[in-house]
Amino acid sequence: MEKIQMTTPIVEMDGDEMTRILWGWIKEKLILPFVDLKTEYYDLGLLHRNETKDQVTVDAANATRKYGVAVKCATITPNKQRMEEYPQLTEMWKSPNGTIRSILDGTVFRTPILIDAIKPVVKNWKKPITIARHAYGDVYKSVDFHTDEPGECTMTFRGASGKEQTVVVQKVDGPAVWQGAHNKDSSIRSFARACFQYAIDTKQDLWFSTKDTIAKIYDGDFKQIFEEEYESRYKAEFEKLGLTYFYTLIDDAVARVIRSEGGYIWACKNYDGDVMSDMVSTAFGSLAMMTSVLVAPDGTMEFEAAHGTVTRHYYKYLKGEETSTNPIATIFAWSGALKRRGELDKLPELTRFGEKLEEACYDTLNAGIMTKDLVNLVEPGFAATAVTSREFLDAIAERLTHNLA
Repeated sequence: MEKIQMTTPIVEMDGDEMTRILWGWIKEKLILPFVDLKTEYYDLGLLHRNETKDQVTVDAANATRKYGVAVKCATITPNKQRMEEYPQLTEMWKSPNGTIRSILDGTVFRTPILIDAIKPVVKNWKKPITIARHAYGDVYKSVDFHTDEPGECTMTFRGASGKEQTVVVQKVDGPAVWQGAHNKDSSIRSFARACFQYAIDTKQDLWFSTKDTIAKIYDGDFKQIFEEEYESRYKAEFEKLGLTYFYTLIDDAVARVIRSEGGYIWACKNYDGDVMSDMVSTAFGSLAMMTSVLVAPDGTMEFEAAHGTVTRHYYKYLKGEETSTNPIATIFAWSGALKRRGELDKLPELTRFGEKLEEACYDTLNAGIMTKDLVNLVEPGFAATAVTSREFLDAIAERLTHNLA
């Protein structure tokens, strides 16, 4: 079979541990035999980030902005335990995802991958629920500290003009903890635009939730900016497509989500999106069956799996043991990037290949060939066999070859 030709590279960001191993196998078995793959490669493995003082992450993000499409492997964000595990680390480096999101000013959209054999825990969910997570500010860029005596805490803003605003946070009669969070109107507006545009592109309704009844100014700013963007930019297109924009409080949204059939985008502030994406993925089946795409306001997209580096399986692999690690989300990261590259470069055969790759995954799963994590989730009466990661990828490759032929 003649290989599919590419004209513009995809930015390829390699990662850590077991997902790094799967990354190589996916390319070897599912992509390189069929596509003359062009990538601009960046090694975002923890040790290489350490060697470059994390400059490689910045370079990868800037390259993504240049080429418009990237695919990223899962990476380690070091904590105290990782610092002990990797004594050569010179610093507790920040999350690569956070750095990339900040540079691209992107919004993260996470969507579960559904198969008939695994039913959601919430029985009335019939369609995927996509979580749109604002990926800037709030608690993730907050400052906090502890005090050990009675006193008063104030918060002051000094403007570039010299004007000052001060508010009393609280008076306390003993030890207390304090936290200061912020967000920027420009980032909230980019978040809103990304959500509305993604809803239009995927033809799904958009829900947005905050708690503006309590955080009247902070969350109220989010609500107001979303309303402004909808009314001025997107309302006509939404009405033309028969789509709905719906705002409600976060607690009401949770209740509505549980009662719904799914099939919409749920936009959340940073912390809410972090929590709800894990809740939704688990309720649908598995975090290993969830796609994640970072969308910038200019249409730049970075595709990745929603899960981590699968450390436990990696140490088994290092001992020479075969593992049954689920590669589906990582495969869908590659297929998503290839489809997007094909759309931008007007290469329908490349887009078609991405679609056929996903079809081969579904065909394999529907045939009952699965990794161990999914076999434990299938409905009673469905015949499923647990295979190793290599065997699973080989089964997908066999069906992919057949589908392309």
